[in-house]
Amino acid sequence: MVINISELYGKKIISNDGKVIGEVVGVMLNFEDGTVSHLLLTDPNKLLKSNNPRMDIQKNSIAFKRVKKISETIIVGRE
Repeated sequence: MVINISELYGKKIISNDGKVIGEVVGVMLNFEDGTVSHLLLTDPNKLLKSNNPRMDIQKNSIAFKRVKKISETIIVGRE
């Protein structure tokens, strides 16, 4: 599937059991292999300024490998 990263911003993220998890406000890229690694649910600038950015990113993001479907919303499964 090919999608522009800009199309992800603002989409609601919903679990496969129907629970609304949040909305995409940022995207983390893996520059080594050119893929999206995580969808951020919190402003990335706030996360980077925290005392423990790695932990805050884990708490406020969804691993892209969990994505099952992208349409008007993003459906994610369990890790």
